Amino acid sequence: MSLRERIRNFIVDTFFVDGFGDDDSFLRKGLIDSTGMMELVAFIETEFGIKLEDKELVPENLDSLSRVVAFVGRKQPSPQKAV
Repeated sequence: MSLRERIRNFIVDTFFVDGFGDDDSFLRKGLIDSTGMMELVAFIETEFGIKLEDKELVPENLDSLSRVVAFVGRKQPSPQKAV
């Protein structure tokens, strides 16, 4: 399952929403409220083994599926290159 699918499935299953676009704002569309954002952060940290800093908890990183996918992709450790 792709990164996008894992995150989308979490949002659909947790917040009982479906039929939203990858670029739809979670907050403006009312898909996820501020408490829900903390649930999303906890999921990201647990599911992908990354730690989010307070300064990273901004809409530019977390306010749409596309933004979350891109952010998690940047935060995940890169595979080590064989020497």
